[in-house]
Amino acid sequence: MELKRILLVEDSINDVELILTSLAENHLGNEVVVVRDGEEALDYLYRRGVYRLRREGNPVVVLLDLKLPKVDGIEVLTKLKADPSLRVVPVVVLTSSREEQDLTRCYELNTNGYVVKPIDFHEFVDVIKGLGLFWAIINEPPPGNIPPSQSSSQGIAGT
Repeated sequence: MELKRILLVEDSINDVELILTSLAENHLGNEVVVVRDGEEALDYLYRRGVYRLRREGNPVVVLLDLKLPKVDGIEVLTKLKADPSLRVVPVVVLTSSREEQDLTRCYELNTNGYVVKPIDFHEFVDVIKGLGLFWAIINEPPPGNIPPSQSSSQGIAGT
């Protein structure tokens, strides 16, 4: 079985390292593609620029920071959720912003989750572990995200 890819959109090198370490420590062997700004995230998702030759398929989840250079997280979320081919990709906002306007705006744009990054190291590790387990292992992805070799053997959850 092919492991599902996670797209991490984060400009803080420290947060990237902490997230990757947390996933690895919890034995989540998923490929994590790291992009540093919103423009690069859109290039990855739309398979353009340096990502034009990447393998097909959408990530199982996008972990999206809001405060990004070039194109901010709200704009990335807006574009994804407005695009019929990408709106089914789960997006979890992972941010330090506790501002009510950010929270409200993200849910208006149909984010799948909004997680405030904990300041405490151990809490941060636990949060990432929970996110990784849920989105990469437990959650059933939309049918378009299932590799062709598995699509016929997948049952429909809840039936």
